[in-house]
Amino acid sequence: MIKLQNVTKKYRTSAGTNTVLDNVSVTFPVGKSVGILGLNGAGKSTLIRIIGDAEPADSGRVTSEGRISWPLGYTGGFQGNLTARENARFVARIYGESTRYIEDFTKEFSELGDYFDVPLRSYSAGMRARFAFSVSLACNFDYYLVDEALETGDARYREKFRLAFEERRANASVILVSHNEQTIRRNCDMAAILNEGAITLYEDLKDALHNYKILQTAPTS
Repeated sequence: MIKLQNVTKKYRTSAGTNTVLDNVSVTFPVGKSVGILGLNGAGKSTLIRIIGDAEPADSGRVTSEGRISWPLGYTGGFQGNLTARENARFVARIYGESTRYIEDFTKEFSELGDYFDVPLRSYSAGMRARFAFSVSLACNFDYYLVDEALETGDARYREKFRLAFEERRANASVILVSHNEQTIRRNCDMAAILNEGAITLYEDLKDALHNYKILQTAPTS
């Protein structure tokens, strides 16, 4: 269970204050994978980062039962001056996992070769993302947070990641942001729409996708 209680998040922009979460209270149920739908700029990625404790809310609280991943593909929590191997060891110690297993799995799955012993600051964006995906899959989480990660990388690596992710989903839940309807259908049991700072949770995935299409075609004010 992941529960948001009166969560608010605002950003200052040149046009004024943008409220992406406005006193939101919602519970993501146990054993269900949830897709997060919303127009560009609605705050979907912000929501994922707040749930994963990668970004603080302005007010309110997030409580959970079970272990939650950081957003898959998010590299902001890793140390650029450390190598991939050193970062993998650090993650293992934080989550109480086997250092050798996390290190070996991440090296093999990321396919970084000799770059595994090079500081992350020298990596391309794609290499950093590949490391982040791999070390995320190496850990056992009850909830995996995914922000468009399933569409990242070349076709061969996407398929490799998808198959490994399917194995993790057998024993874990997912909270997934994606603009791809097929990705939502394939990975989610239900969905939520984030719009104008409010979240509406739908138990029926078809209802959520239907209402999201209506939102996409609605005239803007």
